[in-house]
Amino acid sequence: MGKGIQAAILCGGRGERLKPLTDYFQKVMIPIGPKKLPLLAYIIALVKHHGIEDIALLTGYRSEDIRHYFGDGTQHGVRLYYSKDEKGVSGSLNAVANALRNGAIDSDELLIYYGDILTDLDITALLETHRRTGADVTLVLDKGYTLPVGVAELNGDMVSSFREKPRVDLTVTTGPMVVGPSAMGLMKAFASKEKPDLMTDFVPEMLKRGGRVAAFYNQKEWYDVGTLTNFEKLNQELVRHPLSHLV
Repeated sequence: MGKGIQAAILCGGRGERLKPLTDYFQKVMIPIGPKKLPLLAYIIALVKHHGIEDIALLTGYRSEDIRHYFGDGTQHGVRLYYSKDEKGVSGSLNAVANALRNGAIDSDELLIYYGDILTDLDITALLETHRRTGADVTLVLDKGYTLPVGVAELNGDMVSSFREKPRVDLTVTTGPMVVGPSAMGLMKAFASKEKPDLMTDFVPEMLKRGGRVAAFYNQKEWYDVGTLTNFEKLNQELVRHPLSHLV
């Protein structure tokens, strides 16, 4: 494989919030939409659409289900490499670091994508931003966030106003990111059982060490498919989703 651009898709989690579906399926393998294709098929199609054909699948729970369906990627027009999470070691940062160490990831530039996020992300524009800024890490962000809960304002012991699931003016991460060589080096050195997460642990450490972290705003609708409610919503809306024509 060698240098160039590669994608890594995190698809090893147990999907506890999607039970009971994930008692029978790996969460990225749950059939979805009118074509009843695995969620991962849409993500692979999106990545390929933007010219990335080397993809590492970072697996764990029910990893053989993924291997059996996708194989080496030939039927999907890509080259797939597999990295299975080390036993007893969890977390997104550890999954990427493990793949870097075992050679499943071998590139100068890496798109990291979460297997339970679906969006018609403009990966081409994301990569252009990453290269233009010379950043070590480029995060995909969204402006504004709809809280999953209601918000009450109080006057003493009494509720004075209430808003159900308001949209708040925050800049939030949507999950995907692009990283370069120095960031990948830090991932390998910094990952541990105590520091397992990309967002919670790695990104703050990158900033602490003076790394350049750029922002890319996703202008497209995105779904966190990690709950039954969100899964059911996307299952109904995929028929009109821009990704539906890619698979």
